Amino acid sequence: MVKKKFYITTSIAYTNALPHCGFALEIIQADVLARYHRILGEDVFFLTGTDEHGAKIAKAAQTEEKSPKQLTDEISTKFRSLKQALSLSNDDFIRTTDQKKHWPAVGKVWLGLSKDIYKKKYQGLYCLGCEAFITSKDLKDGKCIMHQKEPEEIKEENYFFKLSKYENEIQEAIETDKLKIIPQARKNEVLSFIKAGLKDISFSRPRKDLQWGIPVPDDDSQTIYVWADALTNYLSALGYAQESEKFKKFWPADIHCIGKDILRFHAIIWPGILLSLGLPLPKAILVHGFIGVDNQKMSKSLGNVIDPFELVDKYGTDAVRYFLLREIPATADGDFTYEKFEKRYNGDLAAGLGNLTARVLTMAEKKGIKTISPEEEFTEEINKTWEDYRQAMEDCAFSEALIAVWNLISYCDRYIEKEQPWKSEGLQLEKILSNLLFALTNIAQLLEPLLPQTSEKIVQQIGTEEKLNIKRGEPLFPKL
Repeated sequence: MVKKKFYITTSIAYTNALPHCGFALEIIQADVLARYHRILGEDVFFLTGTDEHGAKIAKAAQTEEKSPKQLTDEISTKFRSLKQALSLSNDDFIRTTDQKKHWPAVGKVWLGLSKDIYKKKYQGLYCLGCEAFITSKDLKDGKCIMHQKEPEEIKEENYFFKLSKYENEIQEAIETDKLKIIPQARKNEVLSFIKAGLKDISFSRPRKDLQWGIPVPDDDSQTIYVWADALTNYLSALGYAQESEKFKKFWPADIHCIGKDILRFHAIIWPGILLSLGLPLPKAILVHGFIGVDNQKMSKSLGNVIDPFELVDKYGTDAVRYFLLREIPATADGDFTYEKFEKRYNGDLAAGLGNLTARVLTMAEKKGIKTISPEEEFTEEINKTWEDYRQAMEDCAFSEALIAVWNLISYCDRYIEKEQPWKSEGLQLEKILSNLLFALTNIAQLLEPLLPQTSEKIVQQIGTEEKLNIKRGEPLFPKL
């Protein structure tokens, strides 16, 4: 029997700055889905990587007195190291500077689009932050709404892509959920933009103005537009240029996980490219919001950027995963403060999951429990938890999935207070501990995609339902 495939990607991180918690949120969300679908028995391919071309990179490198390659090598390495820091399970890491893996696919895409590409002179407003030409509706007080900077007036001759040709097809795909956008509010936002009318877009820049990028095939006076280059990563990592078996197996993507600031590129330009190439559209786009810090936007200028590596060093990987998945809504803006983080840590992790695990295992180890035989009441409660959990995971509602698990933890705490196992002995004590151990083994399974290290630690301390080997270890989450 052929396994069902599941292809999930993050956006590729821009290498003009070090990783921050906003991207950590995105890649953790993608990791949860990748792990969950592996547990379902699917053949999963999980991709992330770095976007390394464009004017912003060249400018950042110049500021730091480095070559663009030196800067991108350093920052890309830092993004790659998130895998260990955040316990990620990505199968590949793509770099847009990879001339063997990525560039051939970009060239093939450009040639495949040739029927929809033409050259013309253009004058317009270019936002360096967006790496895109923008219009007056993207401005507020003369500044880009997203980046709060005045765009540059540019007049040049570029290649253009006939995006307008695919307006109706893109709109229909989104309206019918052939390309599903999560949440609904983002779907409505994209449809509103499309209904205002799509225009053809500039797909190159003069090479004299932008040397750090991929040259247009057969015209090295032009550099391919950074977004046409970047979006192709979802194909290049699968071996699109070589028409590989991996590409045939995994395309189209099942989910692109992205931030709300790059939604239009993924929900409008990317489908336009794919339709022109005659390739299937991705099935879904999961759009997360921004993380603020103490109700302020996270930014280098404010000096409030939260470094995920520092958080992990201080609190541990799964504590960081838990906070971002539980406290930050999956598809809306959220807020970070150290006070909120430590409250979640001490309340939910140390006093909640950690305390329950320690209490149950201490009693079970002392009693020498060898088998698990749960009562029907406990089995029903756990089945209900699994139903709620599965629905939440299918809806990409990670906070709801964790709430289902913590409801089970609270149920166990209430059961302990009611049954008072410290006052019981013999068969009655065995029955109580058997129920609680059954709950803990299920909690470990439920947490496997969400808090993988914690899940593994619980399993190591209990063994399996079939073969118990109870040996209490170090506290899961020492109180701060």
